[in-house]
Amino acid sequence: MSKTILLAQPRGFCAGVERAIEIVEKALTLYGPPIYVRHEIVHNKWVVEDLRAKGVVFVQEVNEIPDGGITVFSAHGISEKVENSAKLRDLPVIDATCPLVTKVHLEAQRYEREGAEIIMIGHDGHPEVEGTRGRVKQDVHLVGSVADVAKLDVKQPDNLAYVTQTTLSVDDTRAIIEALQARFPNIWGPDLRDICYATQNRQNAVRELAEQADVILVVGAANSSNSNRLRDLGEEIGTPSYLINSAEDLVPTWLENAKAIGLTAGASAPEHLVQGVIDAIQTLYPKASVKLMDGKQENIKFKLPPQVMDKPFVGLKRKV
Repeated sequence: MSKTILLAQPRGFCAGVERAIEIVEKALTLYGPPIYVRHEIVHNKWVVEDLRAKGVVFVQEVNEIPDGGITVFSAHGISEKVENSAKLRDLPVIDATCPLVTKVHLEAQRYEREGAEIIMIGHDGHPEVEGTRGRVKQDVHLVGSVADVAKLDVKQPDNLAYVTQTTLSVDDTRAIIEALQARFPNIWGPDLRDICYATQNRQNAVRELAEQADVILVVGAANSSNSNRLRDLGEEIGTPSYLINSAEDLVPTWLENAKAIGLTAGASAPEHLVQGVIDAIQTLYPKASVKLMDGKQENIKFKLPPQVMDKPFVGLKRKV
């Protein structure tokens, strides 16, 4: 059976991930190792291990960083408590929070200033959710499904606002927002267009794949929310779909009866891992061809912070 690899477009790194990794790379060049990063800079094992080999030290909390250690906050964002703990230590900090996540933080803070009770649509335990909830003083209600909406116990049913985790798409959140609006007619929140463009674009690309592919492979980490959702979406549409870290996880039997093999990657998966999967498939099936799908072109690039550009730390003293 001749086989075709259908390559999704867009796939892989989004602008927020590219920015976060570039920040760490530039910090290494400017200041030298070690550079300390709180949590994984992005959810991808290869990226983390590559940076660790270059001198990055990943920590769970700020108190693990020695005095004077250059500190980078991950793309997922951090709570005000974490930010303040770094300020109390007077650590030189570079914030790699994705600008779209920062936008959600600012929305939540605005709602609080205006007296609204806040609901967040997202996944419990995700670092982005923890960071956003920690940006306001009030307790933030969390909903992850339509069923959760019915269980909400709010104090101000006529003065509610919602924000959303950026790694959810318009389609992921639409039903939950509709359920919130049905139960709380006066609830208000951001326009659906404010939800992360990259998440939506990658899900739309998987829908295109599912229409033509017999099987879908998603390159991404098991702890990557958007990568898991790509796999889930393929399954929901009815196409067998598998999440793999790299070509090493590829199971040949998945491909035996597949004429068209769909291939995509989550927003934190580097392109060379995708190429590795293509090489593995073509090793199994030397005549397998690659077809690039039509899709939305992404040309967004976020500005880098001044500490790695025009205003680096001056006279920095570090304890190494």
